[in-house]
Amino acid sequence: MSIFSEQLRTKTKEIAIKTIILTRSFAGNDEAWTIKKQLIRSSTSVAANYRAASRGRSQKEFYAKLCIAVEELDESLLWLEFTKELELTDVEKVNPLMKDMNYLFCILAKSKQTLKNKLYPKD
Repeated sequence: MSIFSEQLRTKTKEIAIKTIILTRSFAGNDEAWTIKKQLIRSSTSVAANYRAASRGRSQKEFYAKLCIAVEELDESLLWLEFTKELELTDVEKVNPLMKDMNYLFCILAKSKQTLKNKLYPKD
């Protein structure tokens, strides 16, 4: 496994842990509970799917798992947007996590596109 891949595995796990910690400060109402669960599921799925991708047996398997990780990361960002707009916790706690997720999203989405172009070149 490359150093870059290992760094991404670490980063996806760190973001999942930061997300779980953030959700501990959510309000105690029903909508906060629902968003909290969805946010935890999607952010931990990013880490799990990127980990699976990095262990992929082929580039196509890597690509498939990477696609899921990118999709789950985008979903996590949506839940964070809801968190901010519904004021489920202090916005100043959400912004750094959103910044980290957006940065990671750019990296993973670009990696996905690069690999897609390699695996499925245009005719």
